[in-house]
Amino acid sequence: MGQSAGAAVAGATTPREGENAAEAKPKKQPPYAVVVLNDDLHTFQYVVETFTKVFGYSAEKSYVLAVKIHNQGRGIVWSGSLEVAELKRDQLRSAGPDFHAVEKVDFPLGVLIEPLPE
Repeated sequence: MGQSAGAAVAGATTPREGENAAEAKPKKQPPYAVVVLNDDLHTFQYVVETFTKVFGYSAEKSYVLAVKIHNQGRGIVWSGSLEVAELKRDQLRSAGPDFHAVEKVDFPLGVLIEPLPE
C-alpha cells in the first residue's frame, strides 16, 4: 500500500477541522428488543428448546423466560442492535413446528422487535 493510501485511512479517523474528538466518534446504535408473545398452543418444551437453539441460553434460563412470557403475556428475550434483533426474530419464526403439542402447531411463535429507550 502506498503512503498516500495509508494517509487517507489515517485521515478518516482523525477529527476534521472544527470538530472535537467527541463529535468524530461513531454514533452508538440504539438498542432493540426481541419480544415474544404468549400463546396457549406452543408447549413449554418447544419454547425452551427454541430459545436454547436460537440464543444459546441454558434450559433453565429459557424456562424462566417462558414462564415470564406465559404469566405476563409477553417478554423481552434478547436485546441489541437492530440487525441482530431481526436475525433472532427470523430464527424464532423459522424454528419449525411444535411436535410436542397434543395437536401439531405449525405456525411460529409470535415475535416482535421494539426499540428500547437509549
